[in-house]
Amino acid sequence: MVHQHCSGGRMSTNRYEENIPVTGLLAPRLAYFAAVARHEHVTRAAHELGVPQSTLSRAMVRLEQDLGVVLFARKGRTVALTTAGRTFLASTEKALAEIARAAESVQQDADPAYGKVAFGFLHTLGPETVPGLIRAFRADHPRVRFSLVQNYGEAMLERLRAGELDLCLTSPLPDAPDLVARRLDEQRLRLVVPDDHRLATRKRIRLAEAAEETFVTLESGYGLRRITDDLCAEAGFAPRVAFEGEEAETLRGLVAAGLGVALLPPPAVARPGVVELTVTAPRAVREIGVAWLDGHPDTPPVAQFKRFLLSRRGKLIPEAFGGPVQPPPPAPAAPAAPAAPAAESK
Repeated sequence: MVHQHCSGGRMSTNRYEENIPVTGLLAPRLAYFAAVARHEHVTRAAHELGVPQSTLSRAMVRLEQDLGVVLFARKGRTVALTTAGRTFLASTEKALAEIARAAESVQQDADPAYGKVAFGFLHTLGPETVPGLIRAFRADHPRVRFSLVQNYGEAMLERLRAGELDLCLTSPLPDAPDLVARRLDEQRLRLVVPDDHRLATRKRIRLAEAAEETFVTLESGYGLRRITDDLCAEAGFAPRVAFEGEEAETLRGLVAAGLGVALLPPPAVARPGVVELTVTAPRAVREIGVAWLDGHPDTPPVAQFKRFLLSRRGKLIPEAFGGPVQPPPPAPAAPAAPAAPAAESK
């Protein structure tokens, strides 16, 4: 079927519009068009929309001119859709429904009580640290939802920049002008050796003593790899790397298989086949902090979770998982000796 065309059947342009895509010209008028089509009456549609009838009439004429297609057959203030109008209405209603769903989604995500936080973190923080954080936060915000992403540091920072994450826990802390980073805690690293290794009977070690060992490490680009290289350099050697991986527990498996030694944070669950030694020199720790995109406005749930994370400074990592060693509590005072009974008077 051939559609009837308006006179001047090309998209109208002027010096402001000549570079604007057709969708940019049509989008503001779609709701107007759908209302007129629904009522088949310009006055009633204008009343529903809360706009002057003349404004609505001009908008419909301009829409037809922009499309180069007649959408309405007019009889006074009453209108009826043409074949082209019915075709256009079907797609318009779908588009408006998608817009409504998108608006509802972003409004829900920003709701203080029911909103969503897109939160990234390192793989090594996944088993214990992050579940504990979310459990503690949801004690006061039980309906806030989380979209969780585990990855290595550089990949998460790129997702921050792309707007895919609101916050991320990372190490080392980024130093970039477009990001804000705040230190939250530090985590001790240990030298992990096979349980039949010559050093396995030791509890403590200076890292220089492992200068001749073969190392298994994370791949270049991972924060923990950079920290490993820096600590070894501080100890006076460059590590001889035999295997590179993407996940700390895989490295522990390689150590257990006798394929090398590794500098790693403590595991969530002790792994058989390895011994973990405290490194006394240099000071083997990694800083862990939270990062976000500078100047990026926070929704209420993101702002709440950010405040919560900042309140965990110094207590993000439990001691059992390599957090700071807390001083033992003072011993309770010895109870006073009972007073001697008074002598009875005679």
